[in-house]
Amino acid sequence: MNKLSDKAVQENLPKFNRKFFDSNERISCIGTGSLGGKAQSLAFINNVLTSNLNPDSFSQIEVSIPTMVVLRTDVFDTFMKQNNLYETAYSDMPDDRIAHEFQKADLPFEILGDLRMLISQVHSPLAVRSSSMLEDAMFEPFAGIYATKMTPNNQPAPDTRFHKLDEAIKFVYSSTFFKSAKDYLKATPHSTEDEKMAVIIQEVVGHRQNERFYPILSGVARSYNFYPMGRANPEDGVVNLALGLGKTIVDGDISWAYSPAYPNINPPYNSIGDLLKQTQTDFWVVNMGKPPAYDPVKETEYMLKEDLTKAEKDGSLKNIASTYNAQSDRVSIGIGANGPRILTFAPLLVLNKIPLNDLIKSLLSLCEEEIGTPVEIEFAMTFDPLRFGFLQVRPMVVSTDRIEISKEELTDKNVLLASENVLGNGIEKNIQDIIYVKPEIFESKYTQSISSELENLNQKLVTDGQRYLLIGFGRWGSSDPWLGIPVNWGQVSGAKVIVEATQSNINVDLSQGSHFFHNLTSFKVSYFSVPFSGKYKIDWDWLNEQEIINETQFVRHVRLPAPLQVKVDGRRGYGVIYKNKE
Repeated sequence: MNKLSDKAVQENLPKFNRKFFDSNERISCIGTGSLGGKAQSLAFINNVLTSNLNPDSFSQIEVSIPTMVVLRTDVFDTFMKQNNLYETAYSDMPDDRIAHEFQKADLPFEILGDLRMLISQVHSPLAVRSSSMLEDAMFEPFAGIYATKMTPNNQPAPDTRFHKLDEAIKFVYSSTFFKSAKDYLKATPHSTEDEKMAVIIQEVVGHRQNERFYPILSGVARSYNFYPMGRANPEDGVVNLALGLGKTIVDGDISWAYSPAYPNINPPYNSIGDLLKQTQTDFWVVNMGKPPAYDPVKETEYMLKEDLTKAEKDGSLKNIASTYNAQSDRVSIGIGANGPRILTFAPLLVLNKIPLNDLIKSLLSLCEEEIGTPVEIEFAMTFDPLRFGFLQVRPMVVSTDRIEISKEELTDKNVLLASENVLGNGIEKNIQDIIYVKPEIFESKYTQSISSELENLNQKLVTDGQRYLLIGFGRWGSSDPWLGIPVNWGQVSGAKVIVEATQSNINVDLSQGSHFFHNLTSFKVSYFSVPFSGKYKIDWDWLNEQEIINETQFVRHVRLPAPLQVKVDGRRGYGVIYKNKE
């Protein structure tokens, strides 16, 4: 049984009592129907924290679910029916058209009083988060598929704050029917018609610093690490930490990764120069200052990306930064000296000023024990006061099949490509289609165009029911087009095996905390990393000899006369793709 969707949990939640922050309850509901997967998981973990986390173990840190109200799925049903929105929702209209049609509609009259009462009492930022009904499914977590909208909620007039909340709810509803969500559903047994949306209205963990509101620290922790380094084992897990809102991590941008078993060991780097290049230099905040241009259908309407120097002026770096001394060519913990700041989180992980790592390990172990499978958690933290806000828990899909690959197999003459850095586990024998980015003309400045070309080819193969091998350059799914190809999951949803190759001018590590990464593991997609400087190469000459089915400016689709054989040894991280099954 999936404990995250335990009916007893959702049935026992209290109804909204119009005292959003004054109530002792962390979670309350408006309406009836499903809570959706995200809200159910938070309700479940709220019970776990209350019952099973020893308050004396981390007495100086408040560990809790940020206070939230859930609009259950019957509110969504009523909204859709009363405004005759299904024809628009199921159409092929572009996302912005669908979103604008939803903005014209009216929320159900019967919930307006509760929303107005909520907004009259609360003046701090709110996160309006999706909680899809199909997220209940154990192996279909829909990570990052639907929208979250932040609202600063600091306008003097209650009517203005109410209208911003109203816009945010309708934007999240509309995201149920955006193209990326529809494309994602094609890779599942479900259809768009199966989906319903609950909405979470939740306080944002953080503090106001001048015209910015943000947590000092956000994180994603996983109890299983697909890419363990050094002495770490897969079961030791991995944690990604970042300054500011968690969008940095879940979008796959630069964050600090470490093993909770060895918190004082840095990620591998060749030089201090490499470390400086691999550190976070900007961070996401809620904009509490001058209102931006009106754009209710933009997810980041009230979010800003700020430079690290702003965080230092805010006094936000003392617990998370180190400093580079150019004269000694060394990095020292803290910000007591002048020099470039590096977000190593060493005051916490090395000096252990606050037992953050011990808390993360305890929560991972507790969640894994309760759910019965490896887990991923999201969180945010403030330091004055010390507060750990638990934002999400998801099950991870980890294969237990025993596949063994020898070193000799990696260099077999029949190999298309091989790697000692592979995510996944198992054997695949039914792939005859390969889509690859042409290496001879690839440049980072073209990655947006490449995403569009891939989307069209993917759609054709998904329609035909054909899974394929995808080969490209840089970090797939990155929000930064200079780090890789910024596809969303729906644009490559038909890929069964994905290869991240690198060139001499683009060589980045995969972010395990990203939503894209979570969908890879949930759909059991193998992910090969083939670095430019590595000893294993892709046989591009052989690829170029295959039958071309379709070709665009930057991408080529070929079909093989016989299926490939893909083998991945998940325990050792080895993977090999043979040119044919024999």
